[in-house]
Amino acid sequence: MPKMKTHRGAAKRFKITATGKIKRGQAGKSHLLAHKDRDRKRRLKKSVILDKSDEKRVRKLLARA
Repeated sequence: MPKMKTHRGAAKRFKITATGKIKRGQAGKSHLLAHKDRDRKRRLKKSVILDKSDEKRVRKLLARA
């Protein structure tokens, strides 16, 4: 069986930290920003740790962790 290829779309969206956790960007910062307050837009800039329930699926897509 050949090696599994990395899913390129997932590779652009997720990063693995030094401790092995998976980071992801926040959704909701691309458009319709006029009605969102500045605190919310500033919070959306930051990346967050992926939830445990999604981790197995994303690791399979990244095929290296």
